[in-house]
Amino acid sequence: MTVACAEGIAFAAAVPVAVIGAGAAGLVAALAAREAGAEVLVLERDPVPRGSTALSAGLIPAPFTRWQRAAGIADSPEDFAADIMAKAGSEPDPGLVRLLTRTIGPALEWLADRHGLDLSVITDFRYPGHRVHRMHGLPSRSGEELVDRLRAAVEAADIPILCGAAVDTLFAGPGTIRGLGLVRPDGTRDTLACAALVLACNGYGGNKALVARHVPELAGALYFGHEGNRGDALLWGEALGAATRHLSGHQGHGSVAHPHGILITWATVTEGGFQVNAEGRRFADESRGYSEQAAEVLRQPGGTAVTVFDARIAGIAAQFEDFRRAQDAGAIVAADTVADLAARLHLPEDALAATLAEVEALKEAGGRDAFGRSFAGVPALVAPYRAVRVTGALFHTQGGLVVDDAARVLTAAGGAIPNLFAAGGAACGVSGTGPGGYLSGNGLLAAVALGRVAGASAGALAAG
Repeated sequence: MTVACAEGIAFAAAVPVAVIGAGAAGLVAALAAREAGAEVLVLERDPVPRGSTALSAGLIPAPFTRWQRAAGIADSPEDFAADIMAKAGSEPDPGLVRLLTRTIGPALEWLADRHGLDLSVITDFRYPGHRVHRMHGLPSRSGEELVDRLRAAVEAADIPILCGAAVDTLFAGPGTIRGLGLVRPDGTRDTLACAALVLACNGYGGNKALVARHVPELAGALYFGHEGNRGDALLWGEALGAATRHLSGHQGHGSVAHPHGILITWATVTEGGFQVNAEGRRFADESRGYSEQAAEVLRQPGGTAVTVFDARIAGIAAQFEDFRRAQDAGAIVAADTVADLAARLHLPEDALAATLAEVEALKEAGGRDAFGRSFAGVPALVAPYRAVRVTGALFHTQGGLVVDDAARVLTAAGGAIPNLFAAGGAACGVSGTGPGGYLSGNGLLAAVALGRVAGASAGALAAG
């Protein structure tokens, strides 16, 4: 990724707003820029728009939405902001937290009203760190459906998406971005001038060198994000003198079916399940969250663990398309007894039985275990049992370019690059410096909320 001088460049074409990346952030930005009155072009390196959005559960946290109110859920942007800051130890920028928590609810209602996304709020389980039910998703509860619906909305708005276009160069003039250079699959090169540019090409999870530098504890972990997330925005930003923040921040996940490579919803844990290692013993407080659990799982023998739950929890999890895929693939093991479960998973029967007995005793007493997990009010597990072997993975990075309230990229010197915007994983999010600061949904929160802000700002600048 390079930044070159724009002087003397004869651009082959021009567009008012260019958006690099066709995941949730880029597609939402394109819709917002078009609504602001600007012509837009989305550039995507892959043959079809997918990105990390398609690999996610597609759930977006938002407060004070009409879906919450219809379900009798009392929530507010202030409560959501407090939950974000509590999870991340008050590390995130308070101004960015306020911006995201105040704009995400209206953004979801805008996507529903203007672009037909059939969103609803999940009410049968609550993710760790959220004080109320505020996760919203489409009927399949899958990221694939989310990105497909956003792509359809972009196409319906007559916004072109140029796929197979790998942007590798930004052309800069004095203090601004003048255009970009791209290469097509056949090796041909093109240049494109733009009045405003939105970076929506996510973080650096697919760049092993950057992961080793900033998140060394997950340097050898399975990367469950999109391989195209190679830190393009970060590298361009650094070359332009942009400010960066919390580059060690990331989202891990301690629940990817192994060896199937399918995401298993954390409801398998929050609804009363637990994880054991190859010795049949628990090893951490699973209730802290799936992000920090990734490293805990990877430290176990073989870098794997087994999540133990029951048929009731499997019924809740079955609303997610990924879980249904895991069932179809044979990743979910069913057993009527602990002995059968242990045998099928090659776990020591005595140790597994003792662990289950200890967990159930804590639930009955409303106690707290040696790791600090409270089992007060947690439902008991009842035969028939379910289990799945999982590993830990890196999903995406949370640090990135620092932006202002208009999603403009700020410089290390304290100014702003007036026509360069960043959204989603390209921008610094609200998870702080480590995995423990990630509150469920922070990734799509920044993608959708900041994507709309960035697109509206870029569109207004280009149209104005």
